[in-house]
Amino acid sequence: MKRNILLIISGGIAAYKALELIRLFRSKEMNVKCILTKGGEQFITPLSVQTLSGQEVYQDLFELTKTNEIEHISLTRQADMVVIYPASADLMAKMRVGLADDLASALLLATPPSTPIFVAPAMNVQMWENAATQENIETLKARSIHFVGPDQGDMACGEYGYGRLVAPETLLHHIQNFFNTSKALSGKKALVTAGPTYEPIDPVRFLGNYSSGRQGYAIAESLRDAGADVTLVSGPVALPLPDNIRLVSVQTAQEMLHACLQVLPVDIAVMTAAVADWRAKTVATKKIKKTGGAETPSFELTINPDILATISQKDSRRPKLVVGFAAETNDLLENAESKRKRKNCDWIVMNDVSPATKIMGGVENEVTILSSSGKQHFKRADKKEIGRLLTKEIIEFFNH
Repeated sequence: MKRNILLIISGGIAAYKALELIRLFRSKEMNVKCILTKGGEQFITPLSVQTLSGQEVYQDLFELTKTNEIEHISLTRQADMVVIYPASADLMAKMRVGLADDLASALLLATPPSTPIFVAPAMNVQMWENAATQENIETLKARSIHFVGPDQGDMACGEYGYGRLVAPETLLHHIQNFFNTSKALSGKKALVTAGPTYEPIDPVRFLGNYSSGRQGYAIAESLRDAGADVTLVSGPVALPLPDNIRLVSVQTAQEMLHACLQVLPVDIAVMTAAVADWRAKTVATKKIKKTGGAETPSFELTINPDILATISQKDSRRPKLVVGFAAETNDLLENAESKRKRKNCDWIVMNDVSPATKIMGGVENEVTILSSSGKQHFKRADKKEIGRLLTKEIIEFFNH
């Protein structure tokens, strides 16, 4: 089935990458119609866009089509998806407040709610981190707008940080994944845990770990894209809330267990959180002070509840598929398989979190899925890609 893509190219130095995206779309037999904003035209020419797309390039809000249809209405009705690549801070601000003073913004305002919109932002790191931009993004996410990127790296202006436009191949992968799996888990409910837990010692200190939550958040987003109704129970992380996902924020292992039990029953449970094994038996009510002597404080620890084992218990509320994670530093396969059997979960996703791998807290992962039927290895990749690969395995599980 050929898909009709409506591509909006806004202003920015990275606009030249849109030409490669057009080529990739056409290589996948997608029809591409392009809107080139006045800002975009400062970086690439209408002739280049027209040559690669094989279609007329649209620029003027008040120009009638050959059939006398109004462009910002007719173009949206023909599209299976609207893609903005790159998306400037200005265009995203217009989207949030509903301005329609040019063809691109009017078209976005006229897009039916049933048509997905994918946005790939690109801008200077300070523009990206500005509170106004972040508020605009959170509002658009709440309206079910899909965001891909930006990446972190060197900027054309010489600065470094988030704001780099994602590669055309990355965006294409997200779009293909959306079309391929958008209905596969429709009607299924999923629970995902993510991030660390913080176990307090006193009012200002805690026991914790280096988990960033990125892998759990990526899995939650991928399950959502596959049509699942996702609840994300998250420990303390510095990640934006994914759109169309129910978030429950917790601090401790006990809070996480309580939150998970409240979510049941579900069809799928993916337990990625790095839950602290122990907590302080007694939490000081005041900050523990360092005295002038050489004495160091001592703490008595007590074991935390085993969330994975609790969710995996064989009762009427057990999910059909329970997936645990095993972050190991030695005897990887042996320890992971032992954990799968001991916790009674269906799959264990094992990864090597030795310091040299830079996986714990990093942006990449390399995992092996262990089940009663064998093992499957996924080579090192971005955690979002690992999330998509795991989601495909989950879809296969429910298709059999």
